[in-house]
Amino acid sequence: MFGAALGAVLGLLAGVPLRSLVVRFAVPAGQPWRTCAVTPLGGCVRCGGRSGPPPLTVEAVAAAVGAALAADAPPRWLPLLVWVALFGVVLGFVDGAVKRLPDALTLPLLAGTVLLVPLADHRPAVWLRCALAAGVLGGLFLLLALLAPMGLGDVKLAPSLGAVLGLGGWRTVYAGVLFMWVVAALWAVLLLVLRRAGRRTELAFGPAMLLGALAAVLAAD
Repeated sequence: MFGAALGAVLGLLAGVPLRSLVVRFAVPAGQPWRTCAVTPLGGCVRCGGRSGPPPLTVEAVAAAVGAALAADAPPRWLPLLVWVALFGVVLGFVDGAVKRLPDALTLPLLAGTVLLVPLADHRPAVWLRCALAAGVLGGLFLLLALLAPMGLGDVKLAPSLGAVLGLGGWRTVYAGVLFMWVVAALWAVLLLVLRRAGRRTELAFGPAMLLGALAAVLAAD
C-alpha cells in the first residue's frame, strides 16, 4: 500500500511537467512545436492562454500509472518501466489530441529502452528475446501500416513496447498484442454508443497500444 501511494505521489508530481510536454508536441504535422509552460489547470504561465487536456487529467493518469507500477511491477524492471511510462503518458495524450506520435518522442523512447533493458535483466537470453519481440512488433505494425489505416508513428512506438513485453516472456508479448486490440475495440464501441464517432472516424491507436502493454506487463508479475 505504501509503495502504491508513493508511486501515485511521484506520478502526480511528474504529471506537471508532462502536461507541458503534451501541449508542446500536440500539434498537427508540419507545424512548429509550442513553447507553452502549462499549469495543472491548463493555463500557460507565459502567455496566459489555456490549452491542452482538461485540468488535472495528465496528472491523474501519471499518478495512476505510477501507483500501478509501484504496486505490481518487479523492482528490477522499474527504471525501464518508468522511462517508458513517462514517454507513454505524453504520447497517449498527444496521439489522442492530434492523431500522431512524433519522432521527437518515439525515437528517444526507443534509444532509452535499448539502454535500459540490460539493467532490467542481466541475462543475454532475455536481451535476445526482447530484441526479437521488438522486431516482431515492429514488423507486425509495419505490415499493418502497409495494409490498413495504421500510422507510421504506431510502427515506431511498437519496438519499444515489444522490448518491454519481452522481459516477461513470449506469453506476455502475445498478451500485450491481444490487450492492445481489446482496448482499441472497447474504446471504439464506447465512442459509437456515445455517438462521439462514426464507422469511418479515425481513432488514435497509440493509447490502446500503451494501455495494452501496461496491462500485460503488470499481469506478467
